[in-house]
Amino acid sequence: MTTIATRLQAVRSRIEAAAAAAGRSPADIRLIAVSKTFSPAAIAEAYAAGQVAFGENYLQEAVAKIVALPGLEWHFIGPIQSNKTRQIAEQFHWVHAVERLKIAERLSIARPADQPPLEICLQVNVSGEESKSGVPPDEVLALAQAASRLPGIRLRGLMTIPEPTPNTGLQRARFRQLRELKEDLVSHGIALDTLSMGMSDDLEAAIAEGATLVRVGRAIFGERPPHPG
Repeated sequence: MTTIATRLQAVRSRIEAAAAAAGRSPADIRLIAVSKTFSPAAIAEAYAAGQVAFGENYLQEAVAKIVALPGLEWHFIGPIQSNKTRQIAEQFHWVHAVERLKIAERLSIARPADQPPLEICLQVNVSGEESKSGVPPDEVLALAQAASRLPGIRLRGLMTIPEPTPNTGLQRARFRQLRELKEDLVSHGIALDTLSMGMSDDLEAAIAEGATLVRVGRAIFGERPPHPG
């Protein structure tokens, strides 16, 4: 197997083990391979090894890959600028980092009518870091209620990127907070089924707390080259 295929299998094994430890089915957890800054050739290697869904942060780079590699599932996982919403709405299947109603509205308007609804997650800043993107937890309900009524998009769940820490207890506490927020939204009548949380260093803690999408880059592709922009 290629190095990417070997690493991909190792990540899948970690997901299976974490699911088993949590009493969950691995089939309920999808892997998003974070391919930002990596070449189309590297993505093609992962696809040949059975990976279908890929996550990108940089729009111009991502669109070139989408054109070069048709038929894959593309997730936009980075911060969203208002002037980029049309291309994102036209090119991607999922958007993970919606944190303002204005962005949700622009994605809704820009989604082509001949495509299925754009799947979105609201990004929540569970760790309260000023440097982190995401809506504060106490503002999630209002945003979710408004976003769930928009045409052209489908609100699927919540996403977070908590502060990096080797403390497993803190990792789980942050992910637990997101799960509890999702449960609260469901209790208010908002139909959600997705928790996008967990990366290379903390996917086990995320799965233990209910992650349904994990976003893994370095553990699959290796150390990330610098982005030219």
